[in-house]
Amino acid sequence: MWINNIIDHIKLPFRKEKELFSSLYEILGFYPHHIEYYRQALMHKSIGRRNDKGKPLNNERLEFLGDAILDAIVGHIVYKQYEGKREGFLTNTRSKLVSRETLGKLANEMGLSQLLLSAGRSNSHNSYVNGNAFEALVGAIYLDRGYDACMWFWENRVLGRYINLDKVAFKEVNFKSKLLEWSQKNKVRMEYRMLKQKLDDNGSPIFSFQVVIEGVEGERGSGYSKKEAQQNASKETLQKLKREPQFVDAIFKAKSDRTKMEEEPTMLVPDPEKEQEDFIIEQEDLRKEESGKRKENTPSTDPSEEGNPNSQLSTLNSQFEDDFDLSDISHKEKSREDIIAEAEAAAFAES
Repeated sequence: MWINNIIDHIKLPFRKEKELFSSLYEILGFYPHHIEYYRQALMHKSIGRRNDKGKPLNNERLEFLGDAILDAIVGHIVYKQYEGKREGFLTNTRSKLVSRETLGKLANEMGLSQLLLSAGRSNSHNSYVNGNAFEALVGAIYLDRGYDACMWFWENRVLGRYINLDKVAFKEVNFKSKLLEWSQKNKVRMEYRMLKQKLDDNGSPIFSFQVVIEGVEGERGSGYSKKEAQQNASKETLQKLKREPQFVDAIFKAKSDRTKMEEEPTMLVPDPEKEQEDFIIEQEDLRKEESGKRKENTPSTDPSEEGNPNSQLSTLNSQFEDDFDLSDISHKEKSREDIIAEAEAAAFAES
């Protein structure tokens, strides 16, 4: 009996090790060389673990490293992908890709959040914790396999599979329109006050604007065009409306003084952060889309559709969209037994 207990204690850690290797392979597309980096990347500080020397053992240091690596990798990809684009465009695209919200959603979609060790009950909706874990994972990849492996991971396991790069780069959220809509619904007066215009070192004009609502000064924004400057000022003002109730109070007090009426906001302020999240390719939506495409490609048996110009136009539009669809990147599926066998082989090869 005692022999069986010893055998069970020996097998259990190895079984858990194989499960971790298997789960990481599904996320990374390769097996870790040094599993200890990845274990640490999955430890949130709330679990309170310490090493043999009594120092905290968590993913904060790996998060710091991964954040720097991600900035370099994503900056490199965006730089190569969009030749001739201005620095502002490149910076804006990179910042959307590496934002805490984007990385948190990626961690959920890839299954990383399910592996994270935390004292909390659930991290499935905590984009901050999950985003940190994603950065820590990139830090672990860098220490384990180097910069090229980090680049391969982002290009082959993230782009196209979970993120539509062109959509995030070219989607322009119209913050000015959203702010105007809010002001009109609440019947408050708003204007864009031009602060200054100057030339940069290359002779290109730079404009600066400030939002003013009911005489109350909002945020400022700059850009290479008046439209860009007003968009930036609008975005920052929306953020201020969301975060500073006293700013909203000041606006409606000014309105009340002007109209001699006491009024409350009639429309909630749009959230500028949520407007940037729909470039994440959700896997369940992707499966539904692929299922719908298979149905669309099935030849119709309805004779009324033959020769129908509208039907032919729909087919051409569908083919056009397929040509520019990045979601068809796939890899050969492996059985669980194959993955575990390869994990064992990789583990023994490194030992």
